[in-house]
Order: sequence, then structure tokens, then C-alpha cells
Amino acid sequence: MRVITLLVLGVALAAAQRIEVRSHTLANGMKLLIHEDHDIPNVALYFFFKVGSRNERPGTTGLSHFFEHMMFNGAKKYGPKQFDIQMEASGGNNNAYTSRDVTVYTDWFPRGALELMMDMESDRIRDLSFDPKIIESERGVVASERRLSVENSNSGALEEQLDAAAYTAHPYGWPVIGWMSDIESWTMEDLRNHFRVGYAPNNCVVVVAGDVNVDEVEALGKKYLEPIPRHDPPPPVRTREPQQQGERRVILLKAAQLPLQMYSFHVPQSAHLDSMALEVLGTVLTGGRSSRLYSGLVDRGELALSVSHSLTYSLDPGQMNFQVQPRAGVDPVKAEQALYEELERVRSSEVPAEELQKAKNQLLADFYRSLKTIAGKANLLGDFEVFFGDYRRLNSYPAELEKVTAADVLRVARQYLGERNRTVATLIPEPKEASK
Repeated sequence: MRVITLLVLGVALAAAQRIEVRSHTLANGMKLLIHEDHDIPNVALYFFFKVGSRNERPGTTGLSHFFEHMMFNGAKKYGPKQFDIQMEASGGNNNAYTSRDVTVYTDWFPRGALELMMDMESDRIRDLSFDPKIIESERGVVASERRLSVENSNSGALEEQLDAAAYTAHPYGWPVIGWMSDIESWTMEDLRNHFRVGYAPNNCVVVVAGDVNVDEVEALGKKYLEPIPRHDPPPPVRTREPQQQGERRVILLKAAQLPLQMYSFHVPQSAHLDSMALEVLGTVLTGGRSSRLYSGLVDRGELALSVSHSLTYSLDPGQMNFQVQPRAGVDPVKAEQALYEELERVRSSEVPAEELQKAKNQLLADFYRSLKTIAGKANLLGDFEVFFGDYRRLNSYPAELEKVTAADVLRVARQYLGERNRTVATLIPEPKEASK
């Protein structure tokens, strides 16, 4: 009865949680998605630039992430650090993130600061400063960030090696933060070229959610954002990763207390029809303490301290990754074998109905939790517009999730979680003296 109750609740919530959006495209090609939510007098303003590490090339890796830093360092009207100063003086906050596919700028503020934010955003998109001193300062900051998050991080270093082995052709194989030699050698021409195409208004989706009026937002968009000249967007990424024909392995020797294991399987891009079944599959395997991998490796097996999976949005075919942290004294080979046994189970027979519904309930609960805030709505609307090609699919997510069958989960498990499609990376601890 509990499973049925949750299912009925999910259907009721789906009807109640429909997100109403007005879409408007400015004359320069910049797309506005506007959602009115007057529960609190705040606004979330998100800029999704469709440029990430996949739009770089050998020699310029890391540039997309670098501009995540540069965009806060002054433009023509608002000088260095003024973006943060004006934002905080207005009672707001901001952040940004870069991925393989997008660079996203996030602003949260009281509704009275909306026009100021439009003005500041248009200033840095159109007239970002390329002060050589600031560039060199931020180059050093990014290099330090790489040392901290990759070179001095066991998981960061292993994941970088995993991706480099999993991809032989496609740019998803290089790190978002960039290779150190590239960070140290970007030229001014590299920076200007990347900014010109990546930050073209016709390469951007703007999401406004919160205590706003649709007509007001469209008017401010025309006043501040529409005058930004359009440019040619980044050229299409034509490279397609060849189908993997056999298991690949990476060994990383590094000073560490415990070994660490990562596993990567190639899967289709987010817009592919198999993506929803893959989401359910991942949740069946690692969604909570009763999931198959947690139960088999951590709870009953006592082989690992933790096990998790990741399946991120991607414009091109991506990865389903698993991470296992073996317990002290456990041979990593035993943990690896236990993982394969669980994967073979899910590839051998259909998931029982109750277990399938539990995974759907978990995904649906996570989905609605993301919609509790205007920031969550803004981020999901941008994600669905960019990665699925239509923000309106956000409203059909619960129905699409419910359509996934046990046969679908079995089919994708068999198709994508096989040995020939697998890349394995293992960190083996060694004494600090040996690593020098």
C-alpha cells in the first residue's frame, strides 16, 4: 500500500507543480525564460552560456573555467570587484559554475535590485575587462585551484585519469579546469577569441524566476541585454567518440591511506531516449542504504566504506561512473569483483516491481525538492532548455519517469554496463617517500 500511496501522491504533485513559463527571444538571439513566483520578494537570475570544456582545444583547455573567474573582475561601467560589492549592498548573492558543456552565472537578490542586476550583467557580457595584471593574477588563482582540487586530491587526480582513458577522441577526455601546461600558456588572443564566441548573446539562455512581472522582465531585457551585439557562436563539436571495444585500465600510484576505485561506462547524451531508464538504473544500484551496491558492498559485504554513482547532464554521449572506497585491509580486487557481481545481477533479470517503484519515488522526491526554491526552478529550467532542447520537458518529467519499465532498465543495463564498455581506474596507496 505504501508504494501505491506514494505513486498517487506523485501524480497529484505533478498536476500541482506545473511550472508556467513565458519564453521570449531578443533581437540579438538571447533567449529569456521567465517564471513568476510571488511567494517571497526575491529573484533568481541565471545565465546559461553554452560553452564549456568541450568547446576548447589542445593548448587552450581550461579557458571556459577561467572566464568563470574573470567575469567577476570588472568591465567598462562596473570596475574590479564592483559586481560583488553592488550585489552584496543590495542584499543579494551570486555564484557560478563551469562544466563540460556550459558556464552558468547565478544571481539571487531582492526584487528591487532587478534592474541593477540586468545592468551589471549586460556590462560584463558586452565589455568585460582584459586587464593583463588581473589576467595574470587569476591565472595564478586557477593554477592553485588545480593543484588543490586535482594534484593534491586523491579523487580529483583519479577521476582525471579515468576520463583521459575513457575518451580517446572526444573533448570530454580533458579536464574542465584544464591541463596545467595550458593554464600557464594561454595568450591574450586565446582569451579574446574564446570570450567572443562563448559569450555571444545568441549562445545564451537567461532564466528569471521569482517575484517578477513578465512584461517588466521583457522590457529590461530589451533595454539592457538586447543591445549586446550578436556573434558567431562556438563552432559545432564534430568529433564523436568511437565505440569502445574492450576494457581499459588505469593505475595511479599516490600517497594515500586507502585505495580508491572508479568505473566508467559510456552512455548516450541526456536528450537520448535511454536517459530516463539510466537514471532509474543508477538509483536502483546506489540510491540509499537499501540499494543493491550499498547493500552488497558496504552493508552485508563489509568490503567498502562507501559506494556512489554519477550520471550528469551532457550534450554529447557521456558517462555513468561508479566510485568505491574499499575498507582498510580489504583487497581492492575483492571489492571490484563484488561490484561486478551486482552489476551482473541487474543485467541478468528484471528489477522487481517494488524495487523499481522505490527508485522512481526517490527520483521524483529529489525532483520536487529541487523545485522548492526559485533558484532550483531557475537551474532546472535552464538545464532542460540546454540539455533536452526544451524547457517544457520539465513539466513532463514525472510522467516520463513513470513510463520507465523493468524491461527498459534491464535493456540499458545490458547495453551499457558490459565489460567491453568499461574503463577502470584504481588508486594504489604508496608511502610519501616513494611518491617524490
